[in-house]
Amino acid sequence: MPYDRLKRAKRIVIGTNQTLKALQEKSPVEVYVAKDADRHVVARVVALCEQKQVSLVWVDSMKQLGKACGIDVGAAAAAIIEENST
Repeated sequence: MPYDRLKRAKRIVIGTNQTLKALQEKSPVEVYVAKDADRHVVARVVALCEQKQVSLVWVDSMKQLGKACGIDVGAAAAAIIEENST
């Protein structure tokens, strides 16, 4: 399941703006983008992932991505900043 790694991560960011900021300022381990998100909303995230060669994982829905991140609303994008070492 693509969500397992996200759920186990030590530090994540949630949302398009926070994911963009992480891509610009840090080097995320992996970025998740919901397939049902508006393309114009996530286009910059996808482009930056390709430019910086960051692993991009497409997930089925914003609702499922939000749930995997531990929030009660949908999320268009999220990123793992730091993984658990265990």
